[in-house]
Amino acid sequence: MTFILIAHDKPGALEIRKANRDAHLAYLKETDVGTFGGPMLDAEGNMCGSMLVLDVPDMAAAEAWAANDPYAKAGLFASVEIKGFKQVVGL
Repeated sequence: MTFILIAHDKPGALEIRKANRDAHLAYLKETDVGTFGGPMLDAEGNMCGSMLVLDVPDMAAAEAWAANDPYAKAGLFASVEIKGFKQVVGL
């Protein structure tokens, strides 16, 4: 099943993001469930959150993936929202 994850960084947490970026990218590669995504940018072009499309069996798997993300473990996010997703454009 497909899920979309939208996470907003805590204010002033850019250094936490930068310090954990390599581990986050390695986790993405290791788990191989992210089909599309990347950092969200603020008005100055700085990374300020994440958007990721996940291909996992169910919501529990999506939540577990999110909880084990190095960014989450580092306390980067102020909020994380996960919703089921149905792609209808942009194949």
